[in-house]
Amino acid sequence: MAQKRDYYEVLGVDKNATADDLKKAYRKLAIQYHPDKQQGKSDAEKKAAEEKFKEAAEAYNVLSDPDKRARYDQFGFAGEQMGGGGYGGGMSMEDILRQFGDLFGGFGGFGGFGDFFGGGGGQAQQRVKRGSDLRVRVKMTLNEVAKGTEKKLRIPRMKSCDHCHGTGAKDGTALETCPTCKGSGVEVRMQRTMFGTMQSQSVCHTCGGSGKRIKETCPHCSGKGLVRKEEVVSINIPAGVADGMTLRVGRQGNDAPGGGVPGDLLVVIEEVRDAQLTRDGNDLIYNLMLDIPTAVLGGKVDVPTVDGKARVTIKPGTQPGSILRLRGKGLPSAERYGTGDLLINVMVYMPEKLNDKEKEAITMLQNSEHVKPNDSDKSRIFSRLRHIFD
Repeated sequence: MAQKRDYYEVLGVDKNATADDLKKAYRKLAIQYHPDKQQGKSDAEKKAAEEKFKEAAEAYNVLSDPDKRARYDQFGFAGEQMGGGGYGGGMSMEDILRQFGDLFGGFGGFGGFGDFFGGGGGQAQQRVKRGSDLRVRVKMTLNEVAKGTEKKLRIPRMKSCDHCHGTGAKDGTALETCPTCKGSGVEVRMQRTMFGTMQSQSVCHTCGGSGKRIKETCPHCSGKGLVRKEEVVSINIPAGVADGMTLRVGRQGNDAPGGGVPGDLLVVIEEVRDAQLTRDGNDLIYNLMLDIPTAVLGGKVDVPTVDGKARVTIKPGTQPGSILRLRGKGLPSAERYGTGDLLINVMVYMPEKLNDKEKEAITMLQNSEHVKPNDSDKSRIFSRLRHIFD
């Protein structure tokens, strides 16, 4: 798969471009790669022009939306699945028509977007219906967060009825023109007022704006065109996601009634609490409890990581409250800006019960010169522990 080009590069603008700059740049490309401009060229050249237009449309779709643009500026293409919506990758011609047809209309001597997408005839393009979104929660362990994972979810959703092909009509029989609006999809009312005759327009109450009416409803879906089905959906979740983050999977929600564009699947991340490691942003924290001999004499201990264990060297005289740092042993950044660290918070266990022999050994050390701290030792140790109270 070809690597995507930077959206700013696609439109030929810099990152400080205004909304007007973006619109002008996109308009220029749309004219350049318009089908009427490709007359007499080879099929390969026409195909390349079509891909260029789609690329420009996708770039404009992102950069003209303040939320999508901010997410793209911060996360790049990795932000496509984060937050409140996708970037619009893989836009179809239908998508481009729906989102940009009203914005630009015709281009001088060229046909309008309706002609470009096969509409023609100068008639108003009917609004594309869109299915509703679905929301699911997905549990993830720290190990899955660290590496990214693929989840297979069994999701009940509304799908187009196989018997009527989503029309809602029995056995897929033909629809008839709505007698109320005569196929226009709107009802026009005339009302006499003190200022003269006023005209108002509203969506047809009989056909809901489709301009068609079902003669006989499909018994399998009761004329709705949709039935409830349970399907398995595979979702690739990138590394570095966090609890509460929402990923948007395009066109995996409910189908639209009567055909159209399916809704999206919103995947809410639910991070499973780890028994040993605590997350702090991209860093991980582990509370290490040392016994007195190891803290005093030093040694080697094993600490857990997201993918196993790591051996750590304890220096002689390690104090409670010391922080040991294992760089790169935390979680990757969702923005792909590096990996966090594993912070080991050292604590020393003070025995609560001692037998006579153990008490005798401790008593022998009680008055030792190196067991009791002097003023310099106290100052040095307290300065290290200050971070606990800050």
